[in-house]
Amino acid sequence: MVMEEKLTSLHMLFASQFNGYAGSLFSSGPYEKDDEEADAIYAALDKRMDERRKERREQREKEEIEKYRMERPKIQQQFSDLKRKLAEVTEEEWLSIPEVGDARNKRQRNPRYEKLTPVPDSFFAKHLQTGENHTSVDPRQTQFGGLNTPYPGGLNTPYPGGMTPGLMTPGTGELDMRKIGQARNTLMDMRLSQVSDSVSGQTVVDPKGYLTDLNSMIPTHGGDINDIKKARLLLKSVRETNPHHPPAWIASARLEEVTGKLQVARNLIMKGTEMCPKSEDVWLEAARLQPGDTAKAVVAQAVRHLPQSVRIYIRAAELETDIRAKKRVLRKALEHVPNSVRLWKAAVELEEPEDARIMLSRAVECCPTSVELWLALARLETYENARKVLNKARENIPTDRHIWITAAKLEEANGNTQMVEKIIDRAITSLRANGVEINREQWIQDAEECDRAGSVATCQAVMRAVIGIGIEEEDRKHTWMEDADSCVAHNALECARAIYAYALQVFPSKKSVWLRAAYFEKNHGTRESLEALLQRAVAHCPKAEVLWLMGAKSKWLAGDVPAARTATWQIRTSWPPTPCDHG
Repeated sequence: MVMEEKLTSLHMLFASQFNGYAGSLFSSGPYEKDDEEADAIYAALDKRMDERRKERREQREKEEIEKYRMERPKIQQQFSDLKRKLAEVTEEEWLSIPEVGDARNKRQRNPRYEKLTPVPDSFFAKHLQTGENHTSVDPRQTQFGGLNTPYPGGLNTPYPGGMTPGLMTPGTGELDMRKIGQARNTLMDMRLSQVSDSVSGQTVVDPKGYLTDLNSMIPTHGGDINDIKKARLLLKSVRETNPHHPPAWIASARLEEVTGKLQVARNLIMKGTEMCPKSEDVWLEAARLQPGDTAKAVVAQAVRHLPQSVRIYIRAAELETDIRAKKRVLRKALEHVPNSVRLWKAAVELEEPEDARIMLSRAVECCPTSVELWLALARLETYENARKVLNKARENIPTDRHIWITAAKLEEANGNTQMVEKIIDRAITSLRANGVEINREQWIQDAEECDRAGSVATCQAVMRAVIGIGIEEEDRKHTWMEDADSCVAHNALECARAIYAYALQVFPSKKSVWLRAAYFEKNHGTRESLEALLQRAVAHCPKAEVLWLMGAKSKWLAGDVPAARTATWQIRTSWPPTPCDHG
């Protein structure tokens, strides 16, 4: 009775008009160990069911998203062709585009220079002769379209010698044009002498430097000038607060570089190298901003402070233009950092094959865990030596699959195709013994690479070895058909052919698998391979009329009419069909 009252009160408390009771009836009970184990088992089952088709679900979602994007592209994608055309815009057209935030009117954006019209000499001569001072033109002189003579007799001639002699001809009232010309020449000589040196005809103004200064005055940044000032003040505060913080110096230099003040950026980053001499990034930024020989000096100074920095050595080699100088820099770097794979690879790329082989022999001793160096050495060695190199590589790196695949490709290239299958099987066994998880997708990608490289036996052996790993029994057929389609899409036809061959061994009576394989041979194989496959197909599925008809049509298209007629007669003799597994 008490329990019923309690349930009634819970129902009244948590009940919903549409969904009913939404609480837990047994939440007040004890949570025992059996309950915990049951919850853990259910959680593990849910997780397992979710992971079974996780990769296929993610791939399907990715394809659906791509299809949706193709049907409904973004605005950014719609204007992609117009963005590509921006590459054709010249610098003058780009600089003539007004700023987005410029709200001034046209007259303010494009100011016009004030036009000044020189006053004719006759105007000055008239007023010098009259001895009058005027600051404006009499309106009466312009109302009839020209200057009016104040007296009917023409211009008044004052008494000779009544004017103070200056630029006027002595004894007359005329303007001396010769003295005006001499004054102009004197003024011009004074201005030219300020920009000329002791060499006659040579000016100290550097035209290239002048153009560089003009380019530096052109703003190359897209932000507001107020934002630039704020960023400059903020970075200055960071540098003063923590002068040993490398990103502050790098950001300050890049800000000045963006605004066109390259020399200020160089000064800032060199100051940063003084404050942060152990920062690799600061030295690399300084080498990037400095020109030519100055950058080499900066890198040399950086090497003295950071003798173990691989990136600085690589930058030093990049700054050299001569191959011998590059080799010298990299060999000096290997003396200080002999265990750097990157330095060894850069040094080997500059050498001839014989010298590269010698260097790689030394490289694998210094870097025994580098798979790339071992494989590069094996490619340069002879067949026997390459086998020894790969065996030694497997001893040093027992967990890498690429060494085994390279060994299989080596045997195939030298005609030992019977060893390929054994090497791949040993690879799977050895990797599992060393605790390596066999990732099916990675091995399929390796098989596709072997197919594209022409190693057909190796790619087929890899496919046969890993095609059934990690696949549930009920999902095998569906998964293998998807793998075959994926290989065809990646142009790995031999991999797809190997998948179909393995699937036909497992499902010899599945008509759908035979049809998929037949269509594959029809589209990507030869007539002989198609007819050979169809002969095997009708042997396993003799009641599948479509397989007989495909074989007959193939023979008929090839011109073998009697064989096509024989195949058709065999279909008639097998009629009526009996129930067959249609897959």
